[in-house]
Amino acid sequence: MQRAALLDAARSLLSQGGTEALTFPALAERTGLARSSVYEYFRSRAAVVEELCAVDFPVWAAEVEAAMSQAQTPEGKVEAYVRQQLALVGDRRHRAVVAISASELDAGAREKIRAAHGGLVAMIVEALGDMGHDQPRMAAMLLQGIVDAAVRRIELGAAEEPDAITDAAVAMVLRGVRG
Repeated sequence: MQRAALLDAARSLLSQGGTEALTFPALAERTGLARSSVYEYFRSRAAVVEELCAVDFPVWAAEVEAAMSQAQTPEGKVEAYVRQQLALVGDRRHRAVVAISASELDAGAREKIRAAHGGLVAMIVEALGDMGHDQPRMAAMLLQGIVDAAVRRIELGAAEEPDAITDAAVAMVLRGVRG
């Protein structure tokens, strides 16, 4: 239960204040534990990040996969992939993953984040192949780049509404720059 409480506190800190807010004193204060007790559960900030990725990323990916499974066409699967990821932007788990992926992490933590993102991207490769892409893996990576750019735009509170950003990202993914 303490580990879960620490992870929940870490999510809150990351979503409210970014990576700078994720400190062991802040975790201790949020959970009512002594700072030395936090070290009993996690040896470093990177360890907290790794645990958050291990716990939260599969849930996030399952939500994207569930949305894709409802689609009947490859194009529908691609649209669901984009829309569901962008719908999750306001979720604390997502904000935490975005915050931690931008932080200065050790090589192990960065590799775990990369692997988790790779699993997410792998979900869309088959649909892109079914749409006729000669290099569906590369197309999936580029598609994810559009999603990542839209996430950043939404997170930054751009002038456009999140729904407008989502619609533009879907249009870009499905029709390219032709609009």
